Order: sequence, then structure tokens, then C-alpha cells
Amino acid sequence: MATLSEVEVEKLFSGAPQYFARSEGHYTGAPHPSVAFPWDEKLEIRDLTDHTQIEDRAWSCVTAWPHITRDIQGDRSAAVKASGEKRRAHFYPRCRERPNMLSMGGLEKGSVGYQAALELGVADALQEEQPGFDTLGARTPAVVEQRQKMLTSKDGLRHMEENLILEQLIKNGRRYSLQHPRERRLSSELYNELFLQILHPPTKVLDHRDPYSLSVQISALVKVLAAPNMWIDFSHVEWRIRLGQLLWGYPVEDEIDDRASAKAGDSATEIQEERYWLLIQILLACELLVRLDAITEGEELGVESIPPSEIHKFEKDATRCVKWSLHLARAWLENIEVIKTEQTESLPDPEPSGWLATLTKRMSIGASQHSHQHKGPVYAIKGRHIQRQVAGLTHFAKQLRWPDADYASKISDNCRSVTEGTPLNTPLSSPLGRTDSPRSSYFGGSDSEAKVRRMPSRRRKISAALHPSGWLSKSYVSGLMLPGEGLSHFLMATLLENDQAAMARLGPLANLCGGFVYCGKSFWSTACIVGRVLAAGKGSAECMGWVSSDIVPLGLGDGWVSIEVEETTEDALHVNKKARIWSKLSVEKESRVLGDADPSSVLPADFIIPFENIYRDRTPPRIRIVLKALKLWAPVDSVHTTPTEDLGITPLSEATSAPEIHTYPAALSFLVTETESGEEKEHTFSLAKDVSFVTAHPCVPSQHVKIMKSPSSPTIQQVDLSGHGIVGKNASVIGHPLHKYYTYTAVHISELLAKQDFSLEALLGDYSSTAHRPSLTPASKNAAKVLVIDCITGFQSLPQEHEIPLSPVLSRGESWASTNRSPQLSEVTSAEATSLPSPTSASTSADGNFYLESASKKMHSETRRRQFGSDVEILVRAFCAEKGWNALISRKRRGCLACAIREAGALGWKVIIRVD
Repeated sequence: MATLSEVEVEKLFSGAPQYFARSEGHYTGAPHPSVAFPWDEKLEIRDLTDHTQIEDRAWSCVTAWPHITRDIQGDRSAAVKASGEKRRAHFYPRCRERPNMLSMGGLEKGSVGYQAALELGVADALQEEQPGFDTLGARTPAVVEQRQKMLTSKDGLRHMEENLILEQLIKNGRRYSLQHPRERRLSSELYNELFLQILHPPTKVLDHRDPYSLSVQISALVKVLAAPNMWIDFSHVEWRIRLGQLLWGYPVEDEIDDRASAKAGDSATEIQEERYWLLIQILLACELLVRLDAITEGEELGVESIPPSEIHKFEKDATRCVKWSLHLARAWLENIEVIKTEQTESLPDPEPSGWLATLTKRMSIGASQHSHQHKGPVYAIKGRHIQRQVAGLTHFAKQLRWPDADYASKISDNCRSVTEGTPLNTPLSSPLGRTDSPRSSYFGGSDSEAKVRRMPSRRRKISAALHPSGWLSKSYVSGLMLPGEGLSHFLMATLLENDQAAMARLGPLANLCGGFVYCGKSFWSTACIVGRVLAAGKGSAECMGWVSSDIVPLGLGDGWVSIEVEETTEDALHVNKKARIWSKLSVEKESRVLGDADPSSVLPADFIIPFENIYRDRTPPRIRIVLKALKLWAPVDSVHTTPTEDLGITPLSEATSAPEIHTYPAALSFLVTETESGEEKEHTFSLAKDVSFVTAHPCVPSQHVKIMKSPSSPTIQQVDLSGHGIVGKNASVIGHPLHKYYTYTAVHISELLAKQDFSLEALLGDYSSTAHRPSLTPASKNAAKVLVIDCITGFQSLPQEHEIPLSPVLSRGESWASTNRSPQLSEVTSAEATSLPSPTSASTSADGNFYLESASKKMHSETRRRQFGSDVEILVRAFCAEKGWNALISRKRRGCLACAIREAGALGWKVIIRVD
């Protein structure tokens, strides 16, 4: 046989995703995973993704990656206007959340995408606490000393009153909303503001050509923001969530429960002081971002050139703390407005008027606790896009099918009453004291719990106590949120805090990484294994990290639950520097379309088209699977005594009678019936391991491939040529070829259920190369690399077309197909080959599901996700959770099995769930 040329290989693998992990540059951390179609130019192929699109602009803060939201209920004219306002160039720090939140919502409910799967091993949640900042108020002597040194140094920060900070933030807000004029006057104006009011001027000339340049100012700001032991490092997930607590929380009423290490601040003065330093950090970050935007726009317009040496210096000097401060500045300038009013008389503190009433908070001159008696300007901070955020909350409730049908009107009424009826010059009091708090300090937990060593965990456990006027709601409604997982917690907390009926039935104590039962439905965070498993059921709904299901735990009424689960041994070992993502060469080598072959000597006989329904010994029986119950065994502990790494977020005060949140082991039981014999058997699977599920990336079959049936073809040896099981000459084979480097074994789900004790290694080792490999090209190893769990064969509710393994033949030019013909050749004509489903004309099956993913259909991904799901899919996920197997979910007609096997190689995983 003739070898395949480079052009022929590209045509053969047209529409096949390829998997990468590449560094973005120096000082950018772990490599960035990506999926690309390097040999395709069509947008219908290049735009294919394995994750859903963010549906609402109110949720846009979830990621720092550039993206476009899909506002299905929004005002198109408003969206166009908003897009036009942001048309100018912006500076984007090369530092983003991990895992990538764009990839956290896989096309399969309860799953993630390829990028997020690789980044779980280097997730931001794996970081240890920031030294000196593991409390809300009190700071260590090292932090206090560094701040004093910065204020007394002549090459650092000037002392600023709070009113001056807020005045400058007002000025930055106006400047940010305007186009940046590229004039020398702007640099001089910014220079004077910075070095006469905020920083001390440099002690030496940094740029002899232009001592007042933006680069000089940027360098000075970076130096101050990069100072150690000075600022809150928002690269830590914990502080991204606590941000709102520093701005809107009240030390007498609030408490935070971090059972691993945190201790309480001592007084309100310490909290007030920390809020002051946070405002300075926000101001410095805004000053830096305004200058970076200006210089970026100048580069874009061609009126300014940035030397590569300055770029390299910035990337080196700008620490993760600096870059995350820039994310904070962007969130502030985009969403927060500082308003100044004149107070003419002393006003008493009024009672709170509603759950949104404390969205605006009085900030007056100085840090005195009695500043409300001062006659002078009063400053308030408020959200710029309250209506947008409230609409996003309504959208979230509808997507999760929240039981309260009138929820949307309640939100709108509350929002209207606040925006129309709360005067900005009226100081708002803290939440009323309550007599139902379980703890009397900021941080709960005993000393013995505090000594528990925090083990690396890719998913934090976050508990919270809710309050109608709490800072969790204010954080969401104001829009002041940083990229990462926090948005899912804010959404659910705000949803509950604005539903009095839900609060009354569920209680104020919540586990935002667990689940709860309410009104005959269960709601689960996707951080919980139960949520990721139940999401596979028909009728479940998923939105922004939460899953709703009609399946409720057996015998459990309304209330919150926590699930006992342990991380798999493999995942626990492969974190941080040992994570798979750092093995860039292995990721790409073990997923190459040509396997380990030399590109100059690739033979057609080196490939097969893999299928899941080929068995050596017997035909799998037709079975019926029905979910019987979700069971929670006896609670192992309660949230108050379990030494976990809980980060509680609670505006409560003392002595509450809130119900405890118990921690349960969870299991799912199923009734499996063999349809022919009628034999029934019950299976119960413990959801014991914190496994992950990944949506296999969609692919598009190449339009340049012919299908050949010939005894001389190496792959035809797997097919019965007598005609049984073959639809005929026009059989539709949808899939890409797989190189012999990849070995796999397919096991029907019924076979796994029939086994007792077995390991994944045993299943992979029980592999015969003759059953899957042609004799002309024997596999180099006798063990399979990947286990394919067949959840298709025997489960079709409607007759399906048979798909048979056949050899791919290129249809263009003097390919090996035209030069190696034999008398037995029977091939599909060019016209028949082009009649296969195309990316732009995907056909549908009898049940209404689409055959292929495409750019034009991708916009309806959320609707399509709800069409899938069955008890079979719940069972196989529960099975993997018991065994501790991370698994890819490959859906027939969305992606071929060959591409899923290669993606498993990229991830270093060994299990693929193949569903219909």
C-alpha cells in the first residue's frame, strides 16, 4: 500500500478535534489547554465547543476570558449599545481563573469541558491561605509593619483620607466611561494626580526621554501593588467571595466559619481599617488599569509603541496579586458607581427597608464610628446595573424551574421599591440583631478542628448563613464579583434570601456545595457528586453550577444536606506541579491523530474506525434499567463538628436554633430487568468518590472520506460479510479513523453489572488484539489503553441504523484507494459520500435529537441538553462514582468514538461512557 501524504492525512481528519496544552508566555503559570481544528477553515467546524455558552450578561463576571454572552431574553438594542460602548481596546491581564469557568458547563449536564478537566489539577481552590490574611479583620504584625513602612517611606504611598479615596474613584469612574484621548496632556494630568495625591514621586528619573510617560506611572503603581504583606491577594478563591463582606458586612452581626484555620478579628475598628485598605487597593488598581487601557488603546490606534522590554518587565513585576487586583478594578469600574451628596443635618440611623435596601452603603469622611453626625458630604456606592442583575436572577430561577411561579414579579417589585425609594443621603444601618445564630464569633469551630491539616482539594466546601439583607445578595445585585466559582454561590444565596417561603422552610444555614430538598424537588451544586450524577436524568435542569431534579432523597423532607465523599487517589496525587496539565508533550503526543507513527510513513492499514458494539463471546442481553431511589444512609456527622475546609459566609448573630446540616453517605439503587427472561435484580451504588465527568468534544465527519468494504481491507475482518447486520452499500458510517497506537476494549454495561469484584486494570488487561486489530498491523501492546462502557446496544427505544467498521478511503486525487483496487471492491460513490450529514445540514433522528453539533445549532445547546437523559445514564455515572473512575461522556452522533479515545489520551483518563 502507498503511504498517505500530508494533504491526504489532513483531508482524512478534517473535522477531527486536536488537543493541546501550551504556555501563554513567561510568568503565566500552568499551560493553557485548548482544542483546535488546525486543518479546517469552515466556521461551522472551528466554532464547535464542548461547553455551553454563558446565557446572561448578569453572569458575565464568572470568567476573565473574553467571551460573548447569549441573552435569550434580553433587549437586542441594549446589547448592541453595550457592545458599541466597549469597542475600544482594553487591557487583559494574562492571569485568569482556574479552572476556566467557560468550560465548567459541559454540553452534558453535570459535566465539564476539556479545558476545565485539565485545570482541576491546578485549580485556584488548591492554594493555601494567604499568609497574614487568614482572618477578616486582625492582621499579623508583619502586615501592620509593612503598611506602616509603606506610609512613612518617601518612595511609596501617601496617607489619604477616605473622602479623597472616594473622590478619586468618582473621577476614575467618569474617565473610564469616556474615550481615552491620546494626547500628551493626558499623561501630564495623570502624572500630577498620581504623584501629588496618591504616591510619592520617584526618587530617580526612570525614563529620560519622557519622565512623565504612562510607562513611568505604570511602573510606580505596579511596585506599590506588588509589595508583599500589604494587599489582599484575590487569586485566592476565599477572598474573591469575602470581597463583598469587607464592603457590606458588619462585624457585630457577621461571622465567617473557616474550620481549618481562621480566627476572628477582635473589633469593629479592625474591620473598618481593613475596609479602608481595601478601598486604597481598589483605587490603586483602578489608577493602574486606566493607564494600561490608555496605553493599550494607543498601541491599537498606532499612536504609541510599547517596547518589548517594557512588556517583559511588566509581566515579571506584576505578580498574581497585581493582576487579580486589575480584575477587581475592572469589575469595580464596570459595575460600581460612587455617588456624593451633601448632608445638611444629622440624621438618625433608620431601620432597614428591604433585602436590597443596604445595596448602597454610606461612606463619609474619615474612619470615625460617629461620622454620621458630621455635616458634610456623604458618599454611597451602588450598582450600575441593578436591573440587569435582577433579570439574571430571574433567568436563573426559571432555568432551575424554581417552585415559586410568582418569583419574577417579586424580584421586580423589590428592585423598583429600592431604586425609587431609598435616598442616597440617608445612612443605612446594619442588619438587625437576631437571636438565632449558632455561633457568637466570626469564625466557628473548636481548637482541635483548627489544627486539622488542610488537604489539597479541587473543590472547596462552602457553608453560609443567609439573611434577607446580607452582603451575599448585595455582592450579586451590585455586580461586584470576581471571576471563578463564586457566582454560583451568590446566585443561589440571593435566590433563597429573596424567597421568604424558602427561607422559612429551609432555615438560614446553607451548604452551598451540597444540596437541599424543597417543594418536592431537589437542588444540588455541581460541586457535589450527587448533583453531577442526577444531572444525567431525564427532566433534570442545570444552570450556572446548580442542578434541579425531581429525584429526592428517600424519606427526607425539606432541608439542606451535605454528602460524604472522598477524592480519588489518582486525583489527590496529581495536583499542582504533579498535575497532568504540566505534561504538555504527553498531552499532545497521547492524543495525536497519527498516534506514534512517523508522519512520513503512515499507511492506510494503520487505521480502523472503532465501534462500541463489537463483542467476542456473546451478544449482550437487552435490559431495562429503572431508578428506584436515592438513599442517604445514617449521618456520619454534622456540619458543626466535621473538620472540613468549610468557608462559611454568614450574617447572623447569636444563639440561633437553625437546624443542623448533617453529612450523609449517598447511594442510588436501580432495578435491572433482562427483557427476554424477565429476570430482575436490584443494584445499589455508593456515590463515594468525587469523580468528574467530561463531555467528549464534538466532531464532524470528513466530507473527503469514502467508505470501502473489501476482504483485503484490514478492518473488514471485524465484519460478517454474509450480509447479516449490514444495512447495505449505502450504510452511513459517521466517524474518524483511529490509529493502531490506541487500543481500547468495549464492555457492555450489563457485563459490568454481572461482575462482582474487579479493577479497571483487570478490565483493560483482559484484551485480545486479534479481536480489535487486523493481523497485518498487530498492536504493539496487549493491554487496552481505554475502556469503553457501551450504554447504547440493547437500549434503543426505536430501530437504529447499524454502523459497521469500515476502512476510510480518500476520495480526491490519486489516493491509495484508486491505485489499489481489487475485484472484490465495493465502495460508496462520491455522491453517496457527500450525502452524509454535513455540519450545516445536520439531520435529526426519530426522537428529535440532532445528529451533529454545529455552529448554527450550538445556540440552542441549553434546549438540547434537556432532551437527553435516562436512568441508564444515571446508573453508569453512579457506577463510576462507586469505582472512582473519571469518565468522558461520548454521545453518538455528536462525536465519534475515535475522537473520544484520543481525548481520553490527552486527559490521561481510561474510561469512556458511550451513550445514544
